[in-house]
Amino acid sequence: MIPIYRDIFLDEREIEFAMIRAQGPGGQNVNKVSSAVQLRFDARASSLPPRVVQALLALDDRRIAADGVVTIKAQSHRSQARNREDAVERLAELIRSVCVPRAPRIATRPTRASQRRRVEGKVLRGRVKQMRGRVAD
Repeated sequence: MIPIYRDIFLDEREIEFAMIRAQGPGGQNVNKVSSAVQLRFDARASSLPPRVVQALLALDDRRIAADGVVTIKAQSHRSQARNREDAVERLAELIRSVCVPRAPRIATRPTRASQRRRVEGKVLRGRVKQMRGRVAD
């Protein structure tokens, strides 16, 4: 079990890993060794609480497919084990981001000085636009 947030845990058995070849420079080793890791996690079929799953699926993130599968590719390290750890940590971080409740926004009124600056700016723009008219003979 991977701890996510307070009483929320992620079951490691719900994560699928595929070993793929990494992209980029690296000589002959890149063509022979599959050191990159592709993590797949089906959020809808997971044991996460429904509110967390809904918040996760509501994210506008290219790693989350329409069918609820989260795909993370890790290839920054040379070893497969470190890339695997990196992918799991990035998934946990993504889930943590939706677990932390957002503070409610408290509506405030603009200060008198900021209102004055806004109106003065509008008046100035109006004068500039007035000057763009035809010149009278």
